[in-house]
Amino acid sequence: MCTYDTETIALRASGKTAEGWRRMDSATVYFDHPVHFPAGHALMIDVRNTTASPATRVALELDADSARSLAEAILRTLASVPAGLLNDEQSTLTEVR
Repeated sequence: MCTYDTETIALRASGKTAEGWRRMDSATVYFDHPVHFPAGHALMIDVRNTTASPATRVALELDADSARSLAEAILRTLASVPAGLLNDEQSTLTEVR
């Protein structure tokens, strides 16, 4: 069943597209019918640059177990990073062309 609950968040990130590495500034997460993943429903994550063409997006379609595993792995990895490295203001994102 589609929930139609959609969450969009701002990001500071880069993503690799068919055109190469691009700055990404937004992620949308929702649960719906996938386009390519062979399941009735999946968790979708669309990462994009809102000022660029929609063709530059990076998209994931995950089953629920994979989505939970990915979220948990992200949280475990961040929990293990020394505090001085988190939110490193020296690190700037640049768009690779």
